[in-house]
Amino acid sequence: MKRRTFLQTIAAAPLAGAFGAEAGKIMTVNGMIPARKLGLTLIHEHILVDFIGADKISADRWDRAQVQQQVLPFLLEAKDRGVRSLLDCTPAFLGRDVRLLREVSDKTGLHILTNTGYYGAVNNKYLPPWAFTETAQQLADRWIREYEDGIEGTPVRPGFIKIGVDGPTLSPLHQKLIRAAGLTHLQTGLTICSHTGPAGPAFEQMTILEEMGVRADAFVWVHAQNEPDKNRYLDAARRGAWVSLDGMGWGNIENYADWLAQLKREQMLDKVLISHDAGWYRPGETQPMEKFVGYTALFDKVWPLLRVHGFETANKRQLLTANPARAFGIQVRKM
Repeated sequence: MKRRTFLQTIAAAPLAGAFGAEAGKIMTVNGMIPARKLGLTLIHEHILVDFIGADKISADRWDRAQVQQQVLPFLLEAKDRGVRSLLDCTPAFLGRDVRLLREVSDKTGLHILTNTGYYGAVNNKYLPPWAFTETAQQLADRWIREYEDGIEGTPVRPGFIKIGVDGPTLSPLHQKLIRAAGLTHLQTGLTICSHTGPAGPAFEQMTILEEMGVRADAFVWVHAQNEPDKNRYLDAARRGAWVSLDGMGWGNIENYADWLAQLKREQMLDKVLISHDAGWYRPGETQPMEKFVGYTALFDKVWPLLRVHGFETANKRQLLTANPARAFGIQVRKM
């Protein structure tokens, strides 16, 4: 009980700092840091992803030393662009390896955050068997234990919640995942990142969370760039949610610049998160680095276009430093 009381105190305590009232503590793979030390942050990237499926996944499928040798140059390239922190969004049963992440953090000097939660997208291929049978509370208890006790026998604790959903509307199973995420947030203060895409299921998740007493600003609408109606970004931002445009490593650079310019005109940049969704060392493939994408397009390609749209250094600081610190500061956000 003493440990849980301490964690609840951290999550519920008033937070203050250079980025506003919601900036406080951030949980990295090497422990807690003040949000002001997060620095320039890429909020959605991957070092390793294994698509074999939850029934076959095993850390024996990759060699950590080999992965590091291949991936470190790309991470150091990002660090040369000013990056100081990175959220690794690979979930459990899709290749999450917290030992690898901690070793990479130590060797690069980057702050790295990992996650708890389960990924239900892709027709539930990456869900463990108990995700189908346990209640939302039972799933949340598993995720809360990872925050309180560490992941897989390590001292590494998650810095955010990552789930994934499918479909134009949420299935009962995926409704359970978002409820489990809401329960975990209320216990830990960790922010919920949900692989979603279209606006329909994104707003459905926000409604479920609000019915549970969780504010929209505890929710990150991941892959919002896949929603055709860009006005829905404004609806989500006005509701309080974080809008994540996180596929910049894969092209459509001009589109990202246009979408961000619209958000800037509407004075909504303070609810926007941006990243590449890049990386992806792929175990089990003959050439696991063949499709690997680096973490620099945002700086080398997107930012020059944004400058044409009138973006200034202050806007860059808000999108890549202030917003991540606010979004991922550990705080229970109740209605």
